[in-house]
Amino acid sequence: MTATAAAGGSRLAAARRVVVKVGSALLVEKSTGSVNRAWLESLADDIAALRIRGQEVVLVSSGAIALGRRELKLLAGRLKLEESQAAAAVGQIRLAHAWKEVLERRGLTVAQVLLTLGDTEQRRRYLNARNTLETLLRLGAIPVINENDTVATAEIRYGDNDRLGARDAQMVRTDCNVLLSDVDGLYAADPTRDPEAPFIAEVQRITPEIEAMAGGSSSDVGSGGMATKVMAARIAVAAGCHLCIAAGRESHPLARIESGARCTWFLAEASPVTVRKQWIAGMLKPAGELAVDEGAVRALRAGRSLLPAGVVTVKGPFDRGDALVVRDLQGTEIARGLAAYSSTEAERIRGRRSGDLEALLGYRGRDEMIHRDDLVLV
Repeated sequence: MTATAAAGGSRLAAARRVVVKVGSALLVEKSTGSVNRAWLESLADDIAALRIRGQEVVLVSSGAIALGRRELKLLAGRLKLEESQAAAAVGQIRLAHAWKEVLERRGLTVAQVLLTLGDTEQRRRYLNARNTLETLLRLGAIPVINENDTVATAEIRYGDNDRLGARDAQMVRTDCNVLLSDVDGLYAADPTRDPEAPFIAEVQRITPEIEAMAGGSSSDVGSGGMATKVMAARIAVAAGCHLCIAAGRESHPLARIESGARCTWFLAEASPVTVRKQWIAGMLKPAGELAVDEGAVRALRAGRSLLPAGVVTVKGPFDRGDALVVRDLQGTEIARGLAAYSSTEAERIRGRRSGDLEALLGYRGRDEMIHRDDLVLV
């Protein structure tokens, strides 16, 4: 095993939270159009091993359209948009059942989450999706995410689960994103045309030269080629997440990565939390302000969250998820963070104990006005 391969395996083993994207060409047998059960069982073993080690896992699974087209007896070749959507509607049931079967046999709770790229790009939908995923992970479940192909339009024709997986990794602040595919990584040229093309084991920075190395999809059942994987890597590393492109056809693909199997790693320069806090600190136009008492100032400087009880005044308007300035009673800026409540709700609960929030708001929200993961001292 080379030093680079050993370091890559260590990155996966050390990650607190891992997103694993599974391509259609791996999950669906080309000859029969059905789920590759033996391979899926081996991947489930790998996932169970990560969970036993205390790692959180998010799955992004392709395969719904490939499974559905078999059931609908659609001919091989490119499908029309409405045929893709119909196939997705049928195949999604079979895909979710397959994951539920193999993971529940290993004592793991499975949750199905259907998203589109819009759910990760529009602020309110992004916050709702993030909160759902964070809650599922906190409760010990494994979210199995797929693109909501039955309602997507441009996503089916131009989108892919590689980028969706990277957006999910960004959303839930993942340390490591693994793209299991029918290729083992990035080459300097198309290896199907140039067998001598050098293999790229590690990418420190995504340059135009790196992007030029990407080609198209070589699979009949998948939509994501190397170009989409490099685009996904750009999203992931910008969010502080290492991304790995690895061959998944062999049994136990995650264990093979940890053992030093050949793959390409795109390296992030900082952790997800560091990247997020750098972004918060650099916000030029916060939407509102909160003034807090001395007790809250001490709590923030000790690394705690900002609770409603410590908030004295609210200046808005702002919505949930907007950036806020936090000031002490003398007007000095002490922190910036992302609001867990709108200005209207914040005004209603300021100065109140967290236990009173449900009665005041009519629903049970977060205990914090700004969570410490969404806050940075200045």
